[in-house]
Amino acid sequence: MTELRYLAPKTLDEAIGAFAAAGSAARILAGGTDLLVQMRSGTVKPGLIVDIKKIAEMTAIEQTKDGGFRIGAAASGMALAEHKSFGKVWPGVLEAINLIGSKQVQGRASAGGNLCNGSPAGDSVPAMVAAGAVVTVQGPNGRREIKVEDVPAGPGRTNLKSGEILIGFALPPRAAGSSDAYLRMIPRTEMDIAVVGVGVSLTMKDGICTAARVGLGAVAPTVLLVEDAARALIGSKLDDAALAKAASACSAACRPIDDKRGTIVYRTKVAGVLLKRTTLIAAQRAQKN
Repeated sequence: MTELRYLAPKTLDEAIGAFAAAGSAARILAGGTDLLVQMRSGTVKPGLIVDIKKIAEMTAIEQTKDGGFRIGAAASGMALAEHKSFGKVWPGVLEAINLIGSKQVQGRASAGGNLCNGSPAGDSVPAMVAAGAVVTVQGPNGRREIKVEDVPAGPGRTNLKSGEILIGFALPPRAAGSSDAYLRMIPRTEMDIAVVGVGVSLTMKDGICTAARVGLGAVAPTVLLVEDAARALIGSKLDDAALAKAASACSAACRPIDDKRGTIVYRTKVAGVLLKRTTLIAAQRAQKN
């Protein structure tokens, strides 16, 4: 039986060195809400666990001078909920992150872990895609930035290179009249995996949508950026025709599977319905900004 080693480095260089040296035997511990479950079930049997929570950059939540945000990969959902201004600027991202499990789980779970777990149904990911978030990763060959929508490669897989660690997210500053929202459909009332998840971020000026992004989850092997849906919203007053066109674009983008939570037909229909609802919530919030 392979001996399991645990390392809690205090510097990023130490973490990357150990993680890269251990290769495929290593796993990152951010919140652990996925990793520990996988270990208990026997689906993952790491030789090394690298706990990144003692590295200051990994848990930091910082509002930048231009009004954007930098969020460490291991910052918990609860820490974001308690931040004095994050939820006011990005309410949709916050509500998506705070749908990850129970209150107890939110005290540990992070958006970084949610993204790197590679689940097409990860709640925070469509909202981050809609927000235009960019992640910073670092490995033996240095740092690079990746759009959130380019990180997932398929169920349980990412496009991070060997030895790379996700450091954090950068969310852009918001123009006046901007906001976002996230909705999901689940079979139960709470704490379930999304059948469909939709994130919408938009900007309104004089009643017209001037900018929009749409993230769609749980309907394809990876979370999707649905540019056709955003184009249908931009330039409109979010009237019924524009919403219907955007909803059709979301449904057309779906490549779902049949499973116990929902059929292909159901997921495809619900994607369009949620797009309309989420857009109207985001627009209502935007008009207050």
